[in-house]
Amino acid sequence: MTIDAPGLDLLFKEARTHNKWTDQPVADETLHQLYDILKYGPTSANTSPARFVFIRTKEGKEKLAPALSAGNMEKTMTAPVTAIVAYDPKFFEKLPTLFPHNLDAINWFTSNEGLAATTAFRNGTLQGAYLMIAARSLGLDTGAMSGFDNAKVDAAFFSFNGWRSNFLVNIGHGDPAGLFNRSPRLSFDEACMLA
Repeated sequence: MTIDAPGLDLLFKEARTHNKWTDQPVADETLHQLYDILKYGPTSANTSPARFVFIRTKEGKEKLAPALSAGNMEKTMTAPVTAIVAYDPKFFEKLPTLFPHNLDAINWFTSNEGLAATTAFRNGTLQGAYLMIAARSLGLDTGAMSGFDNAKVDAAFFSFNGWRSNFLVNIGHGDPAGLFNRSPRLSFDEACMLA
């Protein structure tokens, strides 16, 4: 089975990073649907370390605002939803449920702090990409961002659970007026090797 050309356009070829948003809301039910799609994307040993905060209220945006760079302020405050893509450094505590066919898997990480940190960040980032693709599959637009103070986000949102922020994704219905011309991409020969 393959995705047809319109599906590839939707997910990749015509997908854009949005900076302006319409006022069309994103329902909480849609955010549940979004997670229920992205959670099936593969991670190593099914570690699933990503955690998500979907900020969609004025109070939530005001809590986030002090951490934003000036260039990200307006587009974030006007987006219907801003997702904090975070990861749980203690993701391995869920492995008896997530990886039940090898109950020793938790020990791979409790005995190796470096492996746990790398696994959490790498796979949490991967799940953030799944979030963006899942959003596009539901007809939503996205705008991923760095340009914020991770320590401020973590203090404001994760002081009680120890999660760590990775990046932000604005989600909604993009206003085409805010799009830049599409930037070039590298060719196969510039970015790839065959071995």
